This record gives sequence, C-alpha cells and structure tokens, in this order.
Amino acid sequence: MKQILIVGGNSGVGKSLVALEKVQNNLILFHRSEASFNENNIAEYKLDVLQDELPDLESLDAIVYCPGSINLKPFSRLSEEDFRDDFEINVLGAIRVLKKYLTVLKKSEAPSVLLFSTVAVKVGMPFHTSVAASKGAVEGMVKSLAAEYAPKIRVNAIAPTLTDTALASKILRNEKSKEMSAERHPLKRYLVPDEVAEMASFLISDRGRSMSGQIVEMDCGITNLKV
Repeated sequence: MKQILIVGGNSGVGKSLVALEKVQNNLILFHRSEASFNENNIAEYKLDVLQDELPDLESLDAIVYCPGSINLKPFSRLSEEDFRDDFEINVLGAIRVLKKYLTVLKKSEAPSVLLFSTVAVKVGMPFHTSVAASKGAVEGMVKSLAAEYAPKIRVNAIAPTLTDTALASKILRNEKSKEMSAERHPLKRYLVPDEVAEMASFLISDRGRSMSGQIVEMDCGITNLKV
C-alpha cells in the first residue's frame, strides 16, 4: 500500500481522488474543514497549509496538491491583493508542502508529485489574468522540479478545463450557463471531478512511471482544436 498525501481532499477533484485511492492505499488528508472520513486507512488534519505548522510524517509515496482558485475579473478590477491571494493558494502553498516533505518523499521506492494547472495558461481567456499567472508559475515549477529531482521523484501536473466542482459553481450556476460552457468546447462538454481524479490516480501510480515534467491537458478539445 502506498502512503499518499492529498492536500484539499474534502471537495471536488480531491474528494473524488480520495474515493479512488482509499480502496488500496493509506491516505493523509490536509484540509480546512472538519474531518469527513471515518476510515482506518485515512488520517485527516484540519489545517491551513499557508499558515499552520505542518505535521511530521514518517513516510510518503506521493503528494497531490489540489487547492486552486477561480478569480475571474477584468484586469482593471484585479487588485494586487487578488494576484497575491491566487499566488499564495496555487504556488506558495504547494511550495510549503513540498519543502516540508520532499526529504520524506525521497525515501520512497517510486515517489511522485502531482500539481494542478489550468487550460487558461495555454489558451488566452478574458478575465483569467490572475489565475493564469499563478498556474503558469505552477507549470514552470513542475518542469524545473522534475528536472532537478530526476530520476528519483516524478513531478507532473494536470491542466483541466472547466470542471463541475463547487469552485466553478458561479460559472455553472444554471442550465443555460452549463449549456453555454459545454458549447465552448469542441467535444461539447466540460469535465466532472471523477474523470480528473482518474487521471490523477494514473499519474501518481506505477502505471505512470514513464511520465515526469508533463502538463497533462484535460481540455475537452478547447486547447488544440478549432471546429
């Protein structure tokens, strides 16, 4: 059984990943809400990775950092604090977790790290300046860390398009907005958390052992297709 740390495992993609991985692995969850799982192979910590002291862990095989933000505003309305908040959630939180646990992770026989980006890094989208800037930093970090820690630790990221999570509830607020969002994609759909979790599970498993430094686009065709 692997020991997997999932930061943000109580909602969205993180929660779906927990449902997949708890069947065969031991999980350690960091999130800011009360404990929601009552299972012997799941250890939960209520904490804020940006502010609280992170607990010492004896062993780890994978780290998955799920927190993100969807702060969509015209550039003229984005404050420096908006940029700072997005950077802290998406980048500095991940850095803090990785710096705490990389030494432990190195002891694993097949360690891996998984972060999350967005299709908005590659595809210019109005009102995405802040989140695209912070997720662009995530992608740069993935490639640099993958090179620095090769061949020992694999580091990858998933860059999903719009996903039906609580974070996207303001965008997918009614049937009309859902239809419009689906229509924007060549495959005429957007993502659900379970399919992103399936990719995450693959990337941190031994099945993904040949992949490192990759930004995996799950985009329903919006990045590369014009139809």
